[in-house]
Amino acid sequence: MAWKKIAEKNAIASGKGREFKIDGKRIAVFNQDGFHALDALCVHQDGSIAPGKLDGDIVECPLHFWHYNIKTGELIDYLKDVKLQKYEVQVKDDGIYVDV
Repeated sequence: MAWKKIAEKNAIASGKGREFKIDGKRIAVFNQDGFHALDALCVHQDGSIAPGKLDGDIVECPLHFWHYNIKTGELIDYLKDVKLQKYEVQVKDDGIYVDV
């Protein structure tokens, strides 16, 4: 894995998510009590979870309302043992970095 700068520190508003393409991967980064990064695509129909509504640690996929924990990547309804890949995030003076 390698750290990649994805954005400036103020690029993701508090309580929101944003999708980035990093080395061919679609990754959603959320600013909710710190920064959290997951694979951006919902396992249901490959819609991006990045623009989903956040409620605490849970993001709701805007397509069909599946729910994921942004800190663990776990799907919290429907299918058990489904988990999106999680990535470490660091905020430095010059921006937000994700370990991909």
